Amino acid sequence: MSTGTSLPATSASPTARHVWTRSRGIALAVLLVLVAAVAIAAVRSQTRHGALDPRSADPYGSRAVAELLADRGVSTRVVTTLGAARAAAGPNTTLLVAVPDLLTHRQQTRLHSATAASGGRTVLVAAGGWSVERLVPGVTADPATSTDSTLAPGCALPEARRAGSADTGGIRYTTTHLGADSCYPSERLATLLRVPAKSGSGDTVVLGAPDILYNKRLDEQGNASLALQLLGSRPHLVWYLPSLSDGSAADSGDQKTFLDLLPSGWLWGTLQLFVAAVLAAFWRARRFGPLVPENLPVAIRASETAEGRARLYRKADARDRAAAALRAATRTRLAPLVGVPAAQAHAPEALLPALSAQLHGDGKNLHPLLFGPPPGDDAALIALTDQLDALEREVRRS
Repeated sequence: MSTGTSLPATSASPTARHVWTRSRGIALAVLLVLVAAVAIAAVRSQTRHGALDPRSADPYGSRAVAELLADRGVSTRVVTTLGAARAAAGPNTTLLVAVPDLLTHRQQTRLHSATAASGGRTVLVAAGGWSVERLVPGVTADPATSTDSTLAPGCALPEARRAGSADTGGIRYTTTHLGADSCYPSERLATLLRVPAKSGSGDTVVLGAPDILYNKRLDEQGNASLALQLLGSRPHLVWYLPSLSDGSAADSGDQKTFLDLLPSGWLWGTLQLFVAAVLAAFWRARRFGPLVPENLPVAIRASETAEGRARLYRKADARDRAAAALRAATRTRLAPLVGVPAAQAHAPEALLPALSAQLHGDGKNLHPLLFGPPPGDDAALIALTDQLDALEREVRRS
């Protein structure tokens, strides 16, 4: 509330320097968090830019594979729509599907119908249970992934035997096809499958992990040899990068839900965060006994305390609380002056008759002053303060 006059600055009035001194630690912590978040986002965006893109030279790109294939006379073309991928399927083409799980069920069925009898090779990279069962009927993905990254061939497939050990560890597969080649086993489940077509010379290769195609992993183990043999069996390589903006996905009635788009392990991660939050709350709320009062390191003048409380009342526009505090303090000081016990200082039937007898007047006139309603505005509050002071001075003189 405003009294029409400006109060002089006191030690209770915070200055800009005091505010900065108190808040600079929090401001610095917030700034560091923001800088760290921006730095991490920048690093991750640079590192993961163009993942499995044959045009990208980033560590997780695949430009090195495309250039090595070009040296061997294999052309590489990138497509981002299902229509272009289906049109490119043919006996002289290897169709690589980079992220099969991005395709809807309807898209997967249409892609399989185009590649099943094309006579070419289809390579599926890290196809999970969402996609592999429709793109390669008879193949299922195991829920548990391989714990080892580098694995030995463990099969008679010529490409695998020539390449030797490679970083194929990832999704593991089982198949009911009798003529399939199950390679690079992890706990007896294959991380690379070659399934021949039922008719013609085509086949489908299911690769459990994309590591052998990354620029940063190409020179390790037999990754380069295996990648070049799998992708270089035909003169043309069509690299299909499924896009969420592909128009063919809009017509599908079985689009993925929000839960389907969440990465695996999200439920376990959420549970860990919940447990950590509970432990943090317990740590912050713990108590090892009753609170122990401590003496203030410096002496604070009573006037400063009173002024600080008054400023809080004014900021909250709490005239009722301010008036109640003034009346209660006045009654507490008046009671011993007129012989009323402190326990009855706030009882009108005990205090008012004693005051009336002390002042030789009518106690009813004192009731609105000591026990009346709160003032309606600032001027009334100031007038009440003056009247209480005058009453106390009169009682002391008498």
